[in-house]
Amino acid sequence: MPLLTDPAGIAGLMVREVRNGSRDGAPTKIAVARRTYATDQNDLWDALTNAERLPRWFLPISGDLKVGGHYQLEGNAGGVVEECEAPRRLALTWEMGPQVSWVTVDLAPGDEGTVLELAHEAPVDPEFWGQYGPGAVGVGWDLALMALGLHLSSGAAVDPAEGLAFPTTPEGITFVRAAGSDWANAAIEAGDDPAAAREAAERTITFYTVEPEGNAQS
Repeated sequence: MPLLTDPAGIAGLMVREVRNGSRDGAPTKIAVARRTYATDQNDLWDALTNAERLPRWFLPISGDLKVGGHYQLEGNAGGVVEECEAPRRLALTWEMGPQVSWVTVDLAPGDEGTVLELAHEAPVDPEFWGQYGPGAVGVGWDLALMALGLHLSSGAAVDPAEGLAFPTTPEGITFVRAAGSDWANAAIEAGDDPAAAREAAERTITFYTVEPEGNAQS
């Protein structure tokens, strides 16, 4: 992955928000990430939905990529495409094993390009939320949307191996710490206890930035 000369600054391009929601009478938490990209709406939509372009910054995708169809991201989530209104709105289920959540992406013209707003809504698991807070999903999306920005600015593909290793590099640790800390701020703004939110953020930052022992170089 190209070296980030200002990883904290790149993390700061994202506006983060936590909302409380509900589905079928059950409470949910919604992690919202918003960023402006210096490209037009059609180009950003293509980067998000073109099956040949997605692997250049995210993951290979397969399936029936239309409303009502099932998709599968390689080694990650799958689900159902619920809405697809080019070049404005995409909504889908996000399914990993028995866990089902919902992702929406909205695009709109902005003063300096196109504004992307991604919302990831999930049922509330109080124990998991207390342990990791919104950064558990939020930081993952931060990393993906950072890679999207690199791809849009250069047109080049992000190397998958470099992308996986990035959070454990000095630049990656700085990026994840900035993003994770801001997710804690968003949780506090939404009503979480400040001390608990910051402790959860530290656990999330550690999760993303500490290389698994099996992968460590001796």
